[in-house]
Amino acid sequence: MVVSAAWICIVSPLLGVALAPALARIHVKVRDLGAVSFSLVSAGAALSMLPTLWRPEVLPLESHFDWLESPFQIGFGVLIDPLSVVLVNVVAVVSSIIMVYCLGYMKGDPAQTRFWMWMNGFIGSMALLVLSNNLLFVFIGWKLVGICSYGLIGFYYEDQRKYWIGGPPPTEYVRPSQASFKALMITGAGDMLMLGGILIMYFYAGTLNFVELYETASTWVPRMAAAPGMFALVSLLLLAGPVGKSAQFPFHEWLPEAMAGPGPVSALIHAATMVKSGVYLVARLVPLFYYARWVVGAEEAGWFFHLAAWIGAFTALLAATQGMVALELKKILAYSTVSQIGYMMLGLGIAGLAPALLVSGVTAGIFHLVSHALFKACLFLCAGTIIHAVHSIYIQDMGALRKFLPLTFVFTLLAALSLMGLPPLPGFWSKDSVLLATFEASRPLFVLALLTVGITAFYTTRFLGIVFCGSKSENLAHVEQEGGRLVDGTLSMRFAVGTLAAMIVVAGLGGRLIERALHKSFESSIPGMFEGLALTTETVQGTSSHSLVLFLSLCLIAVGALPAYYLYFARKASPQTLIEKYAAIQTLYAFFERRWFIEGFYRRVFVQGTLRLSSFVAENVEDTMDRLVHRKLPLLFTKKTLSAVNRLRTETEELLYNVSYVLVIFVLFLIFLFIGTRVA
Repeated sequence: MVVSAAWICIVSPLLGVALAPALARIHVKVRDLGAVSFSLVSAGAALSMLPTLWRPEVLPLESHFDWLESPFQIGFGVLIDPLSVVLVNVVAVVSSIIMVYCLGYMKGDPAQTRFWMWMNGFIGSMALLVLSNNLLFVFIGWKLVGICSYGLIGFYYEDQRKYWIGGPPPTEYVRPSQASFKALMITGAGDMLMLGGILIMYFYAGTLNFVELYETASTWVPRMAAAPGMFALVSLLLLAGPVGKSAQFPFHEWLPEAMAGPGPVSALIHAATMVKSGVYLVARLVPLFYYARWVVGAEEAGWFFHLAAWIGAFTALLAATQGMVALELKKILAYSTVSQIGYMMLGLGIAGLAPALLVSGVTAGIFHLVSHALFKACLFLCAGTIIHAVHSIYIQDMGALRKFLPLTFVFTLLAALSLMGLPPLPGFWSKDSVLLATFEASRPLFVLALLTVGITAFYTTRFLGIVFCGSKSENLAHVEQEGGRLVDGTLSMRFAVGTLAAMIVVAGLGGRLIERALHKSFESSIPGMFEGLALTTETVQGTSSHSLVLFLSLCLIAVGALPAYYLYFARKASPQTLIEKYAAIQTLYAFFERRWFIEGFYRRVFVQGTLRLSSFVAENVEDTMDRLVHRKLPLLFTKKTLSAVNRLRTETEELLYNVSYVLVIFVLFLIFLFIGTRVA
């Protein structure tokens, strides 16, 4: 039954893609309810797999059939273990709630059939990615997710002015078609590098099946370790894909522009699915590189963990600082997503920095993934409701919405406090888990993670104060004058967001139990993957360390939240006045607002550089060839030359025909010989 449920998780949404046009011909309501039903079936199947987490002795389960037999042996199937069960539930359950929200949000959109097809395709592709039992079909799901995200980010591909993001001037605007293309190009670059790592791994292991990779690690890992630099190269290549897909430095710049899609699309990409795929793949590869580093003794395998940890910690800080100054509501949440994914990467990187941290690091990273999916999906759906109501993407066009959108305010507040990491919400437990593992592994990494805690508290309090408190903006007054109604969305929208808020509360109250369940599942499943792998007794559960980390975390939350409360809730001072008064603050503000100049550098080098190169080629290469072929060459054929050619053609016309007949007969003879040989 568990194996059947896994197949249903993949097949059901993909059926929704195929049947959406047919259901639309019956009636739009049939199409809408049908699209949501396929995602709900997938969620129900995923939930039926959860009890296996409490029975780790029955895992892993694998079901597959041979897809290719010659010249390569490749099977297609599903792998059910604690990691895939957790991820498929995050994908299917949160996505189905987002689909319910879409019933109200997308009502009346003329391209709704296309929207449902992209959404169900996205969910099915992610289910394929996290449940596949081999790297080849993980990569197929990986690329399908990228294609679906391209369609969803660029859903408003006609680039109508009201769908532009960015701005206000002098900041440039970004059109949906540009945003989708940017996402496709940046993530695609990482994907191709990752494919190179997969092919190298296949060369040494002779298989892409995860179970076989684990079981035969004692054979192929030493061979790879014997080649100098090979593990370092494979670490770089295999991490490039997850870094791109999960929007980590240096491939992080596509995610803020992904806000060009509809509100539910932002929730789907940023909370439940696409950005989690990179975290999943890193978690899937962690045991292999841990085995190589700490059992086989390949020191180069440690590159994988150092890169993941430092990229994650730096990205968390980098994106959090940009969230402090962003003016678009969804873009603030996008920077927050990049930052929180950095925490997950940090936890998974920590897993291999010391022998005793494997299970605790993996547990911390995956636990934060689960809690982030809940509170960030809730935040993005609330943002969709707010933007839907006020008809603006900018936080300065909001204000005093606590009075007009009371339910949305409560739901947003719950999710935001979880993002800040306040107890007893799930963000507190999962962030604390990451910080504790980091404290045991590396003090410099811990300092970076702790600074990010304070900055997260600042930008979260900032957007809460600007959006929900203070006085009404001029935009709100204009909306009311035009007859607009400021309401908490439709019934389906309120139901979906309320469900996520309730799940946040429940997950917070049971946070410690969830963490222990995940820890026990990974502790039971990971050693069984390899021959001769015995986990070192872990040390990260010490009471003194835990108390110190908890105290420092709460202190940094206060350090970040109190100034933001003073500025944006109490309104005791003007942020603009402080920026103008102090040169240091003004410099930092400009630095963060310009995205650490990384976006500008990429634009000059890759975008403008490519355009300049194309102009150079057009002017100096193509024009030169055009002059030679189309202007100079015809001059060789003067009237005398042409008359000589005509005489030659007349004299040899019969000969040409005879040669042609011989060539045709010769080709037919070769075909006859080839067919006769194959038949024999």
